[in-house]
Amino acid sequence: MILDSFRLDGRVAMVTGGNRGLGAAYAMALAEAGADLALLCRSDPQATAARIAATGRRVVHVPADLATAGPAELAAAVETVVERLGRLDILVNNAGIIRRAPAAEITAQDWDEVMTVDLDAVFHLCQAAGRLMLARGGGRIINVASMLTFQGGIRVAGYAAAKHAVAGLTKALANEWAAAGVNVNAVAPGYIATDNTAPLRADPVRAAAISDRIPAGRWGTPEDLMGVVVFLASDAARYVHGAVIPVDGGWLAR
Repeated sequence: MILDSFRLDGRVAMVTGGNRGLGAAYAMALAEAGADLALLCRSDPQATAARIAATGRRVVHVPADLATAGPAELAAAVETVVERLGRLDILVNNAGIIRRAPAAEITAQDWDEVMTVDLDAVFHLCQAAGRLMLARGGGRIINVASMLTFQGGIRVAGYAAAKHAVAGLTKALANEWAAAGVNVNAVAPGYIATDNTAPLRADPVRAAAISDRIPAGRWGTPEDLMGVVVFLASDAARYVHGAVIPVDGGWLAR
């Protein structure tokens, strides 16, 4: 049955930033599809962990701060998942930060912090998880891109640069790892009501301009991303490699 190919029973997924927002939605989607979860985040994700546990799936918290963790610490985090849950089949690189300022005024610190979290940590986790998946002969890596993977945005030069790079990294890894059974893809959320977009939604002019351009007529919700993540993590997407899939209410088609 085709629906069986979407099941994730017996698999283990790690989601970065899984304590709230999109990360929590991704984690819940994977758990409801049958996967056990490791949530990599700074703070204890008690609420999300409780919801996952209620589905009957195992869940562990792997503490890490992507703003300061280097390659060795991130590789150790991947090893911790394997030690505690027995394996790692799915990696979702969700965590990200954004700094808003005119390009002429961006500080070096803000630029470096965005690149560290939104790009460097993504690569190092892909590399660590990818090594395991290559050795085993299969796995799924899902990076989180953005509308600013396709566009330049306003007052977010660092974020746009990092998210453009995430698409390039996704494609580069797919080219190298597809033949070994490791699927590397990305999902590009549109304008979603999360903490990251709170400043935009609080600006009546920008919020109205964005809403008016979305063909679906509304901002998205974290739940709108759940289906595509399950798809990319599952056997239903076994021939999907290097894709960047927009989930944007039609924004890019406008």
